Amino acid sequence: MRGVILREVGKPVEVSDQLTLRRPGPGEVRVRLRAAGVCHSDLSMCEGTLPAPLPLVPGHEGAGEVVELGPGVSGPPVGTHVILSWIPPCGGCFFCLGGQPNLCVSGRTTAAAPTVSLGGEPAHAALGVGCFAEEAVVDARAAIPIPDDVPFDVAAVVGCAVLTGVGAVVNTARVRPGSSVVVIGCGGVGINVIQGAVLAAAAPVLAVDRVPEKLETARRFGATHTTTPDGLADAAKELTEGRGFDYAFEVVGRSATIRQAWKATRRGGTTVVVGAGSAEDQVTFSAAELFATERRLLGCLYGSGDVRTDFGRLLRLWRAGRLDLDGLISRRITLDEVGDAFAAMGSGEVIRSLVTL
Repeated sequence: MRGVILREVGKPVEVSDQLTLRRPGPGEVRVRLRAAGVCHSDLSMCEGTLPAPLPLVPGHEGAGEVVELGPGVSGPPVGTHVILSWIPPCGGCFFCLGGQPNLCVSGRTTAAAPTVSLGGEPAHAALGVGCFAEEAVVDARAAIPIPDDVPFDVAAVVGCAVLTGVGAVVNTARVRPGSSVVVIGCGGVGINVIQGAVLAAAAPVLAVDRVPEKLETARRFGATHTTTPDGLADAAKELTEGRGFDYAFEVVGRSATIRQAWKATRRGGTTVVVGAGSAEDQVTFSAAELFATERRLLGCLYGSGDVRTDFGRLLRLWRAGRLDLDGLISRRITLDEVGDAFAAMGSGEVIRSLVTL
């Protein structure tokens, strides 16, 4: 099998045709990948910001077709088109039964049984998925069926960026119509936070980024105002009469921008941390400011979503013209070009590259 492999953190990824995929075991299915989005979290794993076992097949945002079922698995049937979920809900744990399936840890593929090998030695699939390869063996609950007429490239971006961004607004924060929103970080996920704010009828919606092209894109996806980080304070004063925003979304994953989002949130407002940051990057808050401002600080994992229902909900919004999913793909690339896509992403590429397989 052909795929992308990371052998050492901080080194360029390689493309190899020496990967071997094992047969699906009980509770697993084999999926022929057709499209995979290049997410910043993949770059973070390659750089070491997000820890991952090595050697690693990156990629966690993908769509494809089920081609084989493991023993005892009844579905999804062979031939089903699916989006892959990197947090498969088990359906029976405390979190799944309590309405928080995005926090489920029971459905993840166990590290003790790697699905892929390189030259006879065990390798690892990123987040139990490993989309930057021709095929993947995943937990059957990670393969979420979708209609056959949904293009694989559209389906792939729903698997992470769209659910995370839109979900941060409608599931995590539950933004009310007419609320003021600021979004710090306008990459692929940040753009979908903006789309979520538009769906929630927020106004105004301020996009903040240091890259001018990203601000232009933010306008195209519904931001009513844009500014660089240096202009955030003045924009908040103008747009909120100095109170601060009802909701501030941090979509970078750094302590400095989390503090910036917190400061831009009004008294009694809500700050949502969407960006995936490093465990070593500490954010500090004084006891006094937590007490006196009554701001709420929320984490957001996978858009607080339920992939079993939210993937379908997002695709219905796309069909109705309420979400622009086609416009999220800035360029289509091959497996050989993933390394170049990482470099472009690190230098501020707008939106997303899409690997076609």
